[in-house]
Amino acid sequence: MGEAKRRKEALGDKYGQDPYILPWLPITKSQSEQFVKWTTKGAWVGIGFLVVFWIAIRFIGPSLGWWQVN
Repeated sequence: MGEAKRRKEALGDKYGQDPYILPWLPITKSQSEQFVKWTTKGAWVGIGFLVVFWIAIRFIGPSLGWWQVN
C-alpha cells in the first residue's frame, strides 16, 4: 500500500488517468487501441465490399449481358 501512496503523491492530479502515447500528442493509449480496433473492422468491411463487387462484375454481370467475357 505504501507504493500506491507514493505513486499518487508523485503524480498528483494525473493519478488514475490514461497516459499519453507521446507527451506532445494528446492521444491516450486507450484511444489508440480503439482507433486500431475501428480501422481493422473498417478494413474487413472494405475487403467484404471488394469481394461482393468482384463477384458482381465477374459472374452476375456477364449473365445479365452487361459485360462479355471471352
